[in-house]
Amino acid sequence: MAGFHEPVLREEVLRFLVTGKNLAYVDGTVGGGGHAESICAALGEGGRLIGFDRDGDAIRAAGERLSRFGTAVTLVRGNFADMARELRARGVNTVAGILLDLGISSHQIDAPERGFSFRPGAALDMRMDTRLSLNARDVVNAYSEERLEGILREYGEERAARRIARGIVRARPLATAGDLAGIVRACVGTRFLTKSLARVFQGIRIEVNGELDSLRRALAGMPDLLERGGRCVVISYHSLEDRIVKECFRAEAADRIVSAHRLVPDQQRSPRLTILTRKPVGASEEECARNTRARSAKLRAAERV
Repeated sequence: MAGFHEPVLREEVLRFLVTGKNLAYVDGTVGGGGHAESICAALGEGGRLIGFDRDGDAIRAAGERLSRFGTAVTLVRGNFADMARELRARGVNTVAGILLDLGISSHQIDAPERGFSFRPGAALDMRMDTRLSLNARDVVNAYSEERLEGILREYGEERAARRIARGIVRARPLATAGDLAGIVRACVGTRFLTKSLARVFQGIRIEVNGELDSLRRALAGMPDLLERGGRCVVISYHSLEDRIVKECFRAEAADRIVSAHRLVPDQQRSPRLTILTRKPVGASEEECARNTRARSAKLRAAERV
């Protein structure tokens, strides 16, 4: 589908996710339908896919791409953090697999009105779901200097967070993504500008969309949604996301809760997941050469015990 990126780690997703043909699967970030199309093609007549996305453009594009699969596909415009409620509303209690391909799409980056890129004239928006009230303009123009610094430092992992936050506050009001990029340039210079711009825009985008909170909520509910032997597969693109996934999988795979005090014994528990990927799976050199987005992709997978 034009405007949406080529799905990364396509074969690896199928290998870890699809355990049977006549089962139900969830694509929590359906995007343009790339991964979903591959999953549907691997299923039998009794197979079903439920796709989620917050972006209305993505839902429309996926609907066109997946139309040949007919009623086997159900598309839901919504946050994957709410998938348990949405699935129950459709009579689905458990599924055989859940895929989350995190990050933003090429379509979102390439559309200047969406404000995900730092091109001159691009809007200060960054909402994955255009129905949200909070946007990037609100964040940069209304948040305190201290709060902005925290966002850029925690979510963007930007070393010059304090300097950039101070520059934003002094330059208000900001109207475009180009205005924000100009402040970053004035604060960090040109040598590391591209990386700083990416980190600053990432931090603000995460704040606008509540991305890390949504990821934590989705991961916490996944084990209950998976049938025995069901798989969850998550592809992340930066260290914050990958750390959350790794820590969640480890916690769900542990057979005990470690005590915080040497005189208090550890608490035994029944693991809910088995980790299938000791280390994250990355893309091959061939795929990275073909698809630059794959370079930072890390896939982790686990199975319901």
